[in-house]
Amino acid sequence: MRKLINILLFFLLFFTSCVTTRELYYLQSPQKGINTIPSYKDSIPYQDYRIKVEDRLFIQVYSTDEKTSTLFNGGPSSGGMNMMLSSNSENIDLFAYIVSEKGTIHLPILGDLYVLGKTIRETKYFIEESLKEILPFNSVDVRLLGRYFSIIGGGSSGRFPMVKEKINIFQAIAMSGDFGFYVNRSKVRIIRLTPKGTVIKMLDIRSADIIHSEYYYIEPNDVIYLEPLNAQFFGVTNVWTFLSTVITTFSFGLLVYKIIVPTN
Repeated sequence: MRKLINILLFFLLFFTSCVTTRELYYLQSPQKGINTIPSYKDSIPYQDYRIKVEDRLFIQVYSTDEKTSTLFNGGPSSGGMNMMLSSNSENIDLFAYIVSEKGTIHLPILGDLYVLGKTIRETKYFIEESLKEILPFNSVDVRLLGRYFSIIGGGSSGRFPMVKEKINIFQAIAMSGDFGFYVNRSKVRIIRLTPKGTVIKMLDIRSADIIHSEYYYIEPNDVIYLEPLNAQFFGVTNVWTFLSTVITTFSFGLLVYKIIVPTN
């Protein structure tokens, strides 16, 4: 009987993986030692998104000269266009200006305008200045289309729209419905396309200091990859779960023992 109990306890400990609160909680103070929670003090602050190749821009020109402004808008009325924007209609791509490999967009009359690396605000002012010769009084609305980020792994996989210009990592987590128990929060990877190529950054999102990271804010087309913890057969998240697992395992073992070993 004792031998059977020892075997059962061995398998219980072997298959059990304890998930502690330290592995689950957000906004913890940076600490050194076991289960290190890093500091991100040396990272740079948030910067406005800068236009990249193949970005899709919605550009609407407003002017007192309706005939000329129509050449640039080339689609439905401003009211209809705003309804399409608010509903995230896929048809809006038909009226998008795509940034070419040369970093330019092609506008009627004006020709190619170089916008690569500019912020949306800078692009707006740049187009307004370029239009002044033909439309002295004008106003331009510039928006970035196709603003999405993706999450893969951890049971939270999906593609999510960026409804605001600034979305931080915790807002992205909330949009996905939070990460599961067995997601390794100390090794969350963000895959981002930059002018120098694709960059992979690993973050410990348990750290309260993450707000100082340059990856604290999500950018369009970011991919967040979630790595699982080394959880094994059983997942133990608290003492009561552990006790329940022990009692259930022991009861099952005792039943098997009574069936196998005959009683006198």
